[in-house]
Amino acid sequence: MSGAGLSTHVLDTARGRPAAGVPVTLRRVDGEARTLLTRTFTNADGRTDEPLIARGELRTGTYELTFTVAPYFADLTSADPFLDDVTLRFTVADAGAHYHVPLLVSPWSYSTYRGS
Repeated sequence: MSGAGLSTHVLDTARGRPAAGVPVTLRRVDGEARTLLTRTFTNADGRTDEPLIARGELRTGTYELTFTVAPYFADLTSADPFLDDVTLRFTVADAGAHYHVPLLVSPWSYSTYRGS
């Protein structure tokens, strides 16, 4: 995906494959206020069908991406889930750039980075 905007994907590092069906919620953070921008799910490729924020609509500021991973991992372990919601708070400094924020996740840990 090229141009400015915001996208994500979720990779299941325990199974070595994309994580399909994970609920994703995006909010804009302004001080103590959080504004819901979108709710969606990951597809079979672990990505959302549409960008979270389309090209030309990205604004500078702080955002929160929340991935509800507990139901996805419910069948992988018999123990209660360690991770439930994984929330990533990040700042967009350049509204003209593309921000890709992936989640690499297992039932017990996660990591992220700013991708391209």
